[in-house]
Amino acid sequence: MHPRTLSIIAGVSYVAIFFLAIYANFFVIEALLSDPVGTIINSQQHVRFGTMAFLLAAVLDVIIAWALFELYRGHEFSLLSTCFRIIHAVLMGAAVFALVPISNMLSADKILVQVNTFNTLWLIGLFFFGFHILLVARIVKHIRFVPYALALAGFMYILDTTAQFTLINYESHADIFLILVAIPSILGEMSFTLWLLIKGGKLVEQS
Repeated sequence: MHPRTLSIIAGVSYVAIFFLAIYANFFVIEALLSDPVGTIINSQQHVRFGTMAFLLAAVLDVIIAWALFELYRGHEFSLLSTCFRIIHAVLMGAAVFALVPISNMLSADKILVQVNTFNTLWLIGLFFFGFHILLVARIVKHIRFVPYALALAGFMYILDTTAQFTLINYESHADIFLILVAIPSILGEMSFTLWLLIKGGKLVEQS
């Protein structure tokens, strides 16, 4: 397949994931955390759509992993980077199992247990995703400032997961970690997405 086509496929998939993640996280997961039973009673359809949104995001993750692998097939880190992203996608898909039965629950405690299970699996997935992003930063080091933002984002994904699993008082610093992860990831991944859509594949440099 032509490199330009692969780049567009990866870029469009990234954009789709952004929208799916925003909807599923902020309109479904956050709603379930703040009002578990009320959300099920009043917005059960949204919960079901949110579950499918996460599932579709996992599928798009695999598509991006494939497209980037084909685009940078000759790079020494391409296969390893792909493996880390596939692991992330598998964990994401597995996490969805925790959300499926929620739409039939009317116990706040049981709903929160399922949501927390989902979040834990997703968090583990982001640990592997961080290594993927670090390697992508190395692979696309020819793109001006984008690799630096990607590398920082990858490091922060790894650091945040590590902190959540090791720090007893993580909740006291949760807002700080959220900012440290969000800013570089938005800058890095959005910039990389725009590059894939506008310039990617026109001149693929192997490094």
